[in-house]
Amino acid sequence: MADYERRNGAQRGSFNHRKRRHREDDDLDRRPSRRQYQEPVHLKLRKQLLTIAESPLKKADEEIKTIAATVAENFDDVEIRGTFSDLILQLITEQALKIPFVAAVTLALNAHKSELVQEVLTKCTKTLNDQFKAGAWREVKLLLRFLACLQGILVDDGVFTILEELFSRSVDLQTASSEDSLGLEIVKVILLTIPYVMASSASGFEAHAMSLLEKTDIIASAPHALEALVDPYPGSGDNTGHETQSVISLLQRQLQDEAAHSWELACLPRPWNITSVVDGAEPVTQTKHSLPPITVPSPVSPGIRPQLPEVYSSVYADQDMETVPPTSNIASLLLRDSLVDTINSLDYNRNVTAKFLIELDCYFSPETFVKRATPFDRLRDVEAGKSTWKPEDVAVDAVFSQLLQLPSPQHKLVYYHAVLTESCKIAPAAIAPSLGRAIRYLYQNVDAIDLELEYRFMDWFTHHLSNFGFTWKWTEWVDDVELPLAKPKKAFIVGALEKEIRLSFAQRIRGTLPEPYQALITEAKDKDVPEFKYNSDQTPYAPQAREILRLLRAKAPDAELETHLSSVEAEAALLGVEDSLVPSTDAYMTSICFIGSKSLSHVLSCIERCKDRLLALGPRSEAARRQIVTSVMDYWVEKPGVGVNVVDKLLNYTILTPLSVVNWALMDNIGKGKILTHAHIYEMVASTVHKVTNRVRQIVIARNQPGLPTEQMAMLDETLEKESKEMKELFATMEDALAGVASGVVDEMAESRNQDTEGEALLRGWGERWLRVFRRKMAVEEAWIGEMLANEEGIDELDREAEVANGVLGEEGVDDGVA
Repeated sequence: MADYERRNGAQRGSFNHRKRRHREDDDLDRRPSRRQYQEPVHLKLRKQLLTIAESPLKKADEEIKTIAATVAENFDDVEIRGTFSDLILQLITEQALKIPFVAAVTLALNAHKSELVQEVLTKCTKTLNDQFKAGAWREVKLLLRFLACLQGILVDDGVFTILEELFSRSVDLQTASSEDSLGLEIVKVILLTIPYVMASSASGFEAHAMSLLEKTDIIASAPHALEALVDPYPGSGDNTGHETQSVISLLQRQLQDEAAHSWELACLPRPWNITSVVDGAEPVTQTKHSLPPITVPSPVSPGIRPQLPEVYSSVYADQDMETVPPTSNIASLLLRDSLVDTINSLDYNRNVTAKFLIELDCYFSPETFVKRATPFDRLRDVEAGKSTWKPEDVAVDAVFSQLLQLPSPQHKLVYYHAVLTESCKIAPAAIAPSLGRAIRYLYQNVDAIDLELEYRFMDWFTHHLSNFGFTWKWTEWVDDVELPLAKPKKAFIVGALEKEIRLSFAQRIRGTLPEPYQALITEAKDKDVPEFKYNSDQTPYAPQAREILRLLRAKAPDAELETHLSSVEAEAALLGVEDSLVPSTDAYMTSICFIGSKSLSHVLSCIERCKDRLLALGPRSEAARRQIVTSVMDYWVEKPGVGVNVVDKLLNYTILTPLSVVNWALMDNIGKGKILTHAHIYEMVASTVHKVTNRVRQIVIARNQPGLPTEQMAMLDETLEKESKEMKELFATMEDALAGVASGVVDEMAESRNQDTEGEALLRGWGERWLRVFRRKMAVEEAWIGEMLANEEGIDELDREAEVANGVLGEEGVDDGVA
């Protein structure tokens, strides 16, 4: 061992000095220095602006001063100025929560570089004029909010001049029609702007605000004709804790109350209390600015979204502790409005939207909320007089306000699903308990809630569970499993389980349920491919049907199929069947369903090959066309969601007509109304109606495009008249069928009126709920089409007057130009 150590020149406890050179120069670093990277100022400014007020660890006033100082020091840099003004406008229209902080940066900059502030005002008013013309009322509201926060540096009446002009437009609209909804939207924009003016650095405008409130009270306090149709809780459920009020009338009362309390507006931040960019400097007099010309068009544009009365409701209305602002406090609408605008503006990025919802407390006054993720039970320990509002509840409530908005939310429902899912993933400890309380509230009110909203809730509930292992405390609802299907709560449970199976498979869902629920998922639902009923010789026409199946699989020509189809028709005629096309259609369509049962692509491929024969059935026999629906739904009876999907594809191919689907559901199979309790039937009918109404809307929008040739306009008018007529016929058919159930005069109800009073009363209730949904849809479509056509005529007249004024046209409308 010693020899080995000597050979290697090693000693115990020694080390190789040759591996450490220049050991005498330890204080001298001979390594080459790494090149220092200096981030360009415009990129640094962009990051600072985009993240303003986002972190609770940073003081907002320090961020505001830093940004304003950076812009002031680099005023001569064109890129800096462009980045600043453009990004401010983008933040205003996309991140409504940051508007007060962006305005504070502008105010801080005004003391030193007022020229840039004037440039920002010019761009802002130009954008505002463009949004007025486009009828983009959300963007109009947000731009006005920014100007309202700058009221302290505006000359004369500032924003109040615009608000007065807007009010005159709303009066014109209300005078023209008492059912006008656009005027209400304009008044709502006015009312939501006033608080930010009064919370701004300006003073002495109390009289202006009160004068405007006295004027708006006339419109805001009057009930709207369509207000009852958009009430989310029209029924009288077991739990009456919900409260719904018109947003505009509620806002009017809240503002009047704030005026009586010297415009406290406690929830709004005041980040503009900064007088100088430099700490310790003497206060600098702010330069006043005149607003560039702003033109509110007359008539105003309604935009492409229907403007209807809006009601306020909350999914946290029945709690022992107050976790969201009550309707007596203006914070309920100010918080809701800012959150809803943020959610709807950032629809392209659900992750960022969820992040803003979680960080809600950063954008309002510090004492507005309790600490994040405070357990509900701990709220009782909060000191008396302090807020118990949970930021998570306020955020979730805002998302549900859009998910449950009538007649329709701004974006697809799945977007709001995704926002709630992402929020729960980001902060599960905070969001999950809030969602649980919201679910329980909606389920308890499922008897009273609007039917359309019940199914929206069901869709979200099952989709959300699918993202979190299908886990839910089903034991809480176990007492409702034994209820009859006509009870809304039992219908909700059955419909939710069906949708869960569509998102997974029966065995998986069965494993998540307590024992009492097991009977709701039959063993037949475990089969991926349903049985071909004609395999049994007991089924009429079985031999011919099996041969039809064989030929379809072999992709045989139609001539060979026709032989067996004719054989079915001949046998049916001998048996006395009224329409022999019905049994042959059943054999044909059932074979298509069996072949396509492997996947949606399989059934689409088969329908594509058989399309010509299926298209020819409708003109020959309406009964045969409806039999197509019957065959599909009978084949997929254990998985009705798949059947509904296939029917939807048949509608796209125009093999089925919307009227045939509605007649099948609400005429052929209505019975006593039991079919109305099934979620998949509502899904089928609602989807069919949406196709029809959406088609009419597309034609109206195409017709209103400027510069259309006369021939094309005439063609679109003709098409619009035809499609509108068909839409009205569809709604009239539904009205007749559903009114019969609601009033109990359908044949089967009339025959057994005294046999099951309670059961039939429940079914009549389903008829009333269905009737309300589709009456609303019809009213909304008629109102929207009327507004769009009237607005198009008004805009044409406005353009003509402008051309006459500019000398382009003579008084008689003849072009005075020289050819």
